Amino acid sequence: MLTGNEIRQKFLQYFESKGHTRVDSSSLVPHNDPTLLFANAGMNQFKDIFLGLEKSSFNRATTSQKCVRAGGKHNDLDTVGRTARHHTFFEMLGNFSFGDYFKRDAIAFAWEFLTVEMGLPKDKLYATIYLDDDEAFQLWQEVTGIPVERIIRLGEKDNFWAMGDTGPCGPCSEILIDRGEELRCKAEVCAIGECDCDRWLEIWNLVFMQFNRDESGVMTPLPKPSIDTGMGLERITSVVQNVASNYDTDLLQPVIKAVEGLCGKSYHRDERGFPFRVIADHSRACTFLISDGVAPSNDGRGYVLRRILRRAVRFGKVLEINKPFLYEMVPVVVEQMGGAYPELKEKLEYVQQVIKLEEERFHLTLHEGMKMVGEIVARIEAEGRRTISGDEAFTLYDTYGFPLDLTEDIGEEHGLTVDKEGFEKSMAAQRQRARAARHETGAVTQLQELYADLGHKLGATQFVGYGHNEATANVQALIVEGVRVDRVEKGDEVQLVINETPFYGESGGQVGDAGLISAETGKVKINDTKKVFNNMIVHLGEVVEGYLTEGALVQAAIDLERREAIARNHTTTHLVHKALKEVLGEHVNQAGSLVEPDKLRFDFNHLAAVTPEELAKVEKLVNEQILAALPVEVTETSVDEAKAMGATALFGEKYGNVVRVVKIGDYSLELCGGTHLKNSSQAGVFKLVSESGIGAGLRRVEAVTGKGTLDYLKSKEETLQEIASLVKAAPHEVVRRVENLVQSLKEAEREISALQGKLAKYESQGLLDQVKEVKGVKVLAAQVGAPDMDALRSMGDMLRDKLGSAVVALGSVAGDKVNFVVMVTKDLVGQGVHAGNIIKEVAKAAGGGGGGRPDMAQAGGKEPGKVAEALSLVEGLVAGQVK
Repeated sequence: MLTGNEIRQKFLQYFESKGHTRVDSSSLVPHNDPTLLFANAGMNQFKDIFLGLEKSSFNRATTSQKCVRAGGKHNDLDTVGRTARHHTFFEMLGNFSFGDYFKRDAIAFAWEFLTVEMGLPKDKLYATIYLDDDEAFQLWQEVTGIPVERIIRLGEKDNFWAMGDTGPCGPCSEILIDRGEELRCKAEVCAIGECDCDRWLEIWNLVFMQFNRDESGVMTPLPKPSIDTGMGLERITSVVQNVASNYDTDLLQPVIKAVEGLCGKSYHRDERGFPFRVIADHSRACTFLISDGVAPSNDGRGYVLRRILRRAVRFGKVLEINKPFLYEMVPVVVEQMGGAYPELKEKLEYVQQVIKLEEERFHLTLHEGMKMVGEIVARIEAEGRRTISGDEAFTLYDTYGFPLDLTEDIGEEHGLTVDKEGFEKSMAAQRQRARAARHETGAVTQLQELYADLGHKLGATQFVGYGHNEATANVQALIVEGVRVDRVEKGDEVQLVINETPFYGESGGQVGDAGLISAETGKVKINDTKKVFNNMIVHLGEVVEGYLTEGALVQAAIDLERREAIARNHTTTHLVHKALKEVLGEHVNQAGSLVEPDKLRFDFNHLAAVTPEELAKVEKLVNEQILAALPVEVTETSVDEAKAMGATALFGEKYGNVVRVVKIGDYSLELCGGTHLKNSSQAGVFKLVSESGIGAGLRRVEAVTGKGTLDYLKSKEETLQEIASLVKAAPHEVVRRVENLVQSLKEAEREISALQGKLAKYESQGLLDQVKEVKGVKVLAAQVGAPDMDALRSMGDMLRDKLGSAVVALGSVAGDKVNFVVMVTKDLVGQGVHAGNIIKEVAKAAGGGGGGRPDMAQAGGKEPGKVAEALSLVEGLVAGQVK
């Protein structure tokens, strides 16, 4: 019996034998595609090729693509574990034709692979086609001999594919297998197109991309129809291994067995096995997402990862695993998948660290969440309700990650129900906010279409900037406000395309060049340069003199001083990357960068803040390499040869057939298309200026070199002079002078604090005379002179302790703000008195708000003149609560 790994390999080898180029899976984080949260189909990485925006060196491709469907439009998260075939993470096997073969070959390849290579019974296979796709109807019969009764016509919902509202689209044909009567559903009619049960399992989807749909909905035939197919590895494995569920395949069973070992319980294939299936699926998703650079956070991709990870932890608790455990699943996943995805082995330790840290945080969050639950239950009981509101359930979900079922379990323990409808309304509102905030650009803009058209007609711009600062060229295109024009004049904002340029187009984190493009008739000041489709370079600038026409002969010259500053920062960025690895560990990998003339920024994965000592080591290492005057050598080679040399490649980055390798002495070796120094000594002096966190497991350093370092040091020197002047000391004596001032200040603060304590004690003695009795309850409501909330709470504690059984409500004014505190002794909480409910009304009367526990609550206000009026409400509020 074939294993899942063998099926993947057989698929790729089969299509290689049919003239397809094997292409590695792209990262789960889509490259330059803001419309996608995660890669969710094999065609994602070929989208620009299908759209005609990018040229490829091959016209047939085959891949096994890592996919995640959780969050965004495609979201299977809540279905995972409940069905036999849904996953957050899965692999999509695919074969693609870019204007080469079409329907006949696509059908023939699929049929041969399934029936010959996989040995599936022909009489169990069915095909669905689009309603009016008569061509596919005939081809299925001609190519495969499949009888007419096993070819089913379905509508647009099932069998028509579109990339978006506009653009490439076409009919599709699905191959299904009849898995037997024993798997049929309970529907009255169990048949393809009538139900969605496990008996009729879709194996493979063949998309026939043959039309282009415009904004009015009109479809015109594409000049070169294409093929995009997708077959889930987990599904075909379940069929080949003759098991009823994807979770019973050898792709997922090792993880399920590992969970059995941890919890000491046995896996069952019915509802009892639901938590096992969730953990198995989510273990794979977390491992792959983190290895591709996603880190847990509160927004975007990181938030989806956090939800997946915490959901797995929650189901671990269902299995009575009450400690961090998910990180222990990572080696199991890597053992199973590391052969196909070697990056998993390289990042195993880092992935485990991220998951364990997040698990520990979630356990703390659960603990804090349970405190909030206690407050919610107490509030509900005090208000006489029997239902946890939708907003309260959503707060637990959104803030503490409590799934609705956990909140329902907690409610049941306290005899409470949950307002599910209200919860769903809150969820819907959140989704609406997310949709409104998401920047989706599904359709190709007019300017992008123009770039694509020019890229095809003009081809790649010849870039000569590695060796030349100037070039003579011809103007190939002029663009003003998204429209191609023949002539531009002084004052016009213009985009120029010339056939040859020394200007570097923004890419790889390096900003574009600036400079001047001159003709006999005029001059254009270039402020930025971008690399667009098909490696065409566009120069953005303003006509500052005369005019310019298409076809004109021009002289293009970069701003050399600016370019050199950029090169200093770019070469130094490579040194920083290597130094960080040496100081912090090999797990450090670039997660982003920005190289500008005045500074460099480098983002990397690391779980903790970089200490001052570690930063000092990095700075020292980089400056040592600069002082060593290391030669910077650039060579061109293939990606495979570059990796064999040990060159560092950015994971998920797209590289062409030929890459540039930048070698800095024997210290650094990276793939890079940017502009660099000739020698490391040209960087001058390197200075780190900041280190910060930009997300869970992601850090950022910023630094300066050369003139930027001199400017930075001059600024610091000026600041030191200002401080010296303020403290009346010479610059070299500033530290000692400030230490003396700080000591004097601490002594003064201690004296003030002692005096305030004495004043509070005297004031408290006088306040005891203001205690009143309401329905047998002692109540003290007074305005006091506490300077801040801490002092106010201390006074409240003192008065409550002296009174023994009482309600204490205090208010104070601090500047233009108001502070309130209410304290209720525990015996009175038992009688229905609730500090949080009292302070809510009191604060409202002074233009503020707040709340808290039944025994203690604090709040603020915005109207100092209404403190006395607000406190006058206390007696009535207590009277209304005492049972």
